[in-house]
Amino acid sequence: MNYIGSKQKLLPFLKDSIKQVVGEDLSEKIFCDMFAGTGVVGKDFKNEVKKVISNDLEYYAYVLNRNYIQNTEGIEGKKEYIQVLNSLHVKEDGFIYENYSQKSGRTYFSNFNAQKIDTIRVKIEELKQTKCISEDCYFFLLASLLESCDKVANTASIYSAFLKDLKKAAQQEMLLEGACFETSQNTHEVYNEDSNKLISKIEGDILYLDPPYNIRQYGSNYHILNTIALYDKFIPQGKTGIREYHRSNYCKTKVVHQSFEELLKNANFQYIFLSYSDEGFMSASDIKNIMKKYGKYELLKTDYRRFASHQKHTKNSTCEFLHVIEKKL
Repeated sequence: MNYIGSKQKLLPFLKDSIKQVVGEDLSEKIFCDMFAGTGVVGKDFKNEVKKVISNDLEYYAYVLNRNYIQNTEGIEGKKEYIQVLNSLHVKEDGFIYENYSQKSGRTYFSNFNAQKIDTIRVKIEELKQTKCISEDCYFFLLASLLESCDKVANTASIYSAFLKDLKKAAQQEMLLEGACFETSQNTHEVYNEDSNKLISKIEGDILYLDPPYNIRQYGSNYHILNTIALYDKFIPQGKTGIREYHRSNYCKTKVVHQSFEELLKNANFQYIFLSYSDEGFMSASDIKNIMKKYGKYELLKTDYRRFASHQKHTKNSTCEFLHVIEKKL
């Protein structure tokens, strides 16, 4: 998925930096990805560490991580389930079709793809409620649906707005494809909680933080993925059909410093790594002054090509800072 703040391209830098600080052998370490997003960082460490703890407050992100991180054993018949769901007779009504298709005027999806999303989503829930599938399979199928519908969404990568006319990709029929995960001999944990509340309940060795850094709220930018994942009933608001969403303190200039320090203070982890952009609400000096209160501080950084959902940006690259402390526990 195209995802704001994705660390996919930065994985080599992150892994090399973490091993430089912690050591090459991570096999006995517990690694926590506190603001996990689509889970690319946790997936990269899944078979290198003793345990991955993954968390994100957005439910669509929880679904993806519940599949990619917590699923560790093969799921019997998963290919057959994908085939069955793809071959369902598409129903003519449903929540996505009524509110987020050409019919509704909110052209996030073509009419047919919206109907297919509804049909598959209803069937996945039916399979769960009738206990035809395991919980692991449920999240595998749900993650598969989220990723597949994202490929045919009529947006410029995010869901804060839709395109007026269907782009080429959105005109194609959605094909449900399996969101395949790596098996693992270890047990991993995935949470759907506020990071500042969860931090007091967990402990480990390596804490990786990648919080939002500006005004963009993930709950609004990806609200339709939450709606498909939750598939609950509500009255969509306004032109974009947005739902009520959580507003992160890390996207608020007045409270971000306080929230960040509270998180550090309560973290029972020896090594803490913070990814942060040079365009964020907290300056590098702000972060340094807060982090060095809690341990030995150092700063690593790299340049990389920025994400852009449109072409208005003139700056093609940005600097990613990796702030590090070895905490005094």
